[in-house]
Amino acid sequence: RLDAARRELPEPARLLADRVLAVRADWATRYEPQALGALDVMKTRYHGDYHLGQVLVVKNDVMIIDFEGEPARPLAARRDKHCPLRDVVGMVRSFNYAAQAALRQVTADGASRRTMLASLVSDWEQRSRAAFLAGYAETAQDSPGYPASPDQMALLLTLFTLEKACYELRYELDNRPDWVTIPLSGLCELLLLPTKDVPR
Repeated sequence: RLDAARRELPEPARLLADRVLAVRADWATRYEPQALGALDVMKTRYHGDYHLGQVLVVKNDVMIIDFEGEPARPLAARRDKHCPLRDVVGMVRSFNYAAQAALRQVTADGASRRTMLASLVSDWEQRSRAAFLAGYAETAQDSPGYPASPDQMALLLTLFTLEKACYELRYELDNRPDWVTIPLSGLCELLLLPTKDVPR
């Protein structure tokens, strides 16, 4: 889908797209089922569409809403059990979206402070991600849905982050092409691809 759409993308998004497309075969091979080995984690019910927009703070309490799962998926697929780390990744990617959307809004007038603000936004995102993952680990580490092996945990987080960022990419290509740089930047970060030279 990205390959088909790349010609229509503005230059910054096209540069990011070219970098992602150049390494897709390597990453597809890396995450084939036989390459993953045996995973020791229990499937369970999970939210299925967990992000900042599903969390309300009311009277000094937190409420999580909309447990019907991802609306674009068939009902049968939303009922399936899976690894709850998919929800963890949904929230982590949501921090990235919140940070990038805020940066876009604040610098929409072409403000020259983008570099300084990008650094602050990146710092907020990294701190939010670290705090969320630490809190989740502290709470869930003894549950059967949490991998006992740190290597398996890292592998699953990477795999589900790739899956989520690719879903976001499809969504933005279909609905908000001007936002496509957000998931493309996330994919570049995950795949350790350089982005500093890409104009914003």
